[in-house]
Amino acid sequence: MIREKIENWESEYLSPYASLSQNSKGREIEEPQCDIRPVYQRDRDRILHSKAFRRLKHKTQVFLTPAGDHYRTRLTHTLEVSQNARTIAKALRLNEDLAEAIALGHDLGHTPFGHAGESALDEVCSVGFRHFEQSLRVVERVEKKGKGLNLTFEVRDGILNHPTAGMPCTLEGKIVRLSDKIAYINHDIDDAIRGKILTEEEIPAEYRNILGFSSRERLNTLIHDIVSQSEGKADIFMSPHVEEAMKNLRAFMFEHVYTNPRAKGEEYKAKNLLKELYGHYLKHPEEMPEEYIHMIEFKNEKAERVVCDYIAGMTDQYSIAKFEELFVPNSWKI
Repeated sequence: MIREKIENWESEYLSPYASLSQNSKGREIEEPQCDIRPVYQRDRDRILHSKAFRRLKHKTQVFLTPAGDHYRTRLTHTLEVSQNARTIAKALRLNEDLAEAIALGHDLGHTPFGHAGESALDEVCSVGFRHFEQSLRVVERVEKKGKGLNLTFEVRDGILNHPTAGMPCTLEGKIVRLSDKIAYINHDIDDAIRGKILTEEEIPAEYRNILGFSSRERLNTLIHDIVSQSEGKADIFMSPHVEEAMKNLRAFMFEHVYTNPRAKGEEYKAKNLLKELYGHYLKHPEEMPEEYIHMIEFKNEKAERVVCDYIAGMTDQYSIAKFEELFVPNSWKI
């Protein structure tokens, strides 16, 4: 059987610290194994074919509805995280399929309008809202009309624990946790330069001298540093001076881009839009699609949580369209 041959190859070739497919803690619901694909490759495929993954192409990364074809979306961000994670995992002889599956699924729960949307739902929802918890909820409870994707424990753990404060249980999850930051810091610099919010020369020299003088150089430095520091070890490390430079560069981006009025001037409108949608569907849950009504009536899910499921799953354009449908009067017609 092909799957068993691949599993045997993993046990013979991969690092002793790798998460072997055959040693997975398994799925919440047991199911027959695929005869071709090991479990993490199968998880990767399920995420890739999910509706939530496809919708990422129309969700904001940083810049709301940018006028240009080259700004990142939540989907392109996810693909860049995946590429970083795969490169590091392959170099360290860790499980590339597991790293890729976690990376592709880590932002499935992100709202329309990026972190502005996340903040809006967290402000109005009585049970709170965090995108990484929602990403896990998407793969466990929302996708496939409430059936979920039935992913392995290791993939779900990596998705939940990808933020800075997270503690993934696998090295592959730790790789994704770092790959996420490496991706967004560098591609957000690129987008900010394109949007004339920032210039390369405005990045402090003390960070550029360590990390590099372009996005390409910084990616190369950060990825090589992780590989060289982590090779043959039971953890994922960065050298102290590189890690400190990356943290400082991230703080610089928060100050000069992520809170910059020129880049974020429209965010209050996006937040108000989602808050209005939340209030409306909380009062009128029967107007949501049938699968969400079913979650409230037959699965005893809290209405607040299910309304967040529906709104968080919307794309930027769809949420605007629903707002116009509900709150903007149509022209009078004979």
